[in-house]
Amino acid sequence: MQIVWRALATGLFISYVPPLVFKYKKNTGAGFLGTLWAMPLVLIFPQDAMLYLIAMLAFWVFAVIVCKKVQFKGYEGHDNPKIVIDEMAGYVTAMAFLPRTWPYMLAAFVLFRTFDTLKPGPVKTFDRMQNAFGVVFDDVAGGLMTNILIQLFIIFIVKGETLRRQK
Repeated sequence: MQIVWRALATGLFISYVPPLVFKYKKNTGAGFLGTLWAMPLVLIFPQDAMLYLIAMLAFWVFAVIVCKKVQFKGYEGHDNPKIVIDEMAGYVTAMAFLPRTWPYMLAAFVLFRTFDTLKPGPVKTFDRMQNAFGVVFDDVAGGLMTNILIQLFIIFIVKGETLRRQK
């Protein structure tokens, strides 16, 4: 059963690829690939906002359960770099209620990866938790911060520009 938990936690083993390519690096890029792997996942999430919300919340719970169950030999920490389901949960959160077009998906990707790397404010708070909830929710917090910034961009820039053109 451990192989199933490992497959789910690692994005079907996608996180095993970067260490094979980039040997001797601390940051292997597994989080980058995990976030990239989440992009097609977002595309198959429901279009309806309420159904997306329900699917997203269920995915958060699922990700926490997977992180709690998965074990890696020789790794004692709570947030193994091979685990990328948390990045997937964060990116799904970043894209909630946003248009699924390449400009928004790319903006969410870049902002989310930035927040995941820099770990500002609430992201750092969750990152310090030594449990599966913290593993997932530091990325969910980064996804929420990303989503809020993009929503504000849409409200004040995109819709503001549309209103100015109508006048």
